[in-house]
Amino acid sequence: MPHDDIKAELERLAEHDHLVQSGRATSLTVSETGDISLYGLGRVPIKLYKEEWVKLLDMADEIRTFIKEHEGQAQDEG
Repeated sequence: MPHDDIKAELERLAEHDHLVQSGRATSLTVSETGDISLYGLGRVPIKLYKEEWVKLLDMADEIRTFIKEHEGQAQDEG
């Protein structure tokens, strides 16, 4: 296979991988140690213990307010 064809195929696969990752569904798992992992938001899972997830969820309104108050300060990563 010619070098240009290989390069084009690698670029096509990289774009496909990006589209698959950006459209990836979220999911949850529980480890043997009891942490709960949330997959699908970024490259690495978010891992917290049950108590930490509950604390975070209890802060949902505060987090939403903070985001609205600081909108425009942070750039979306895409």
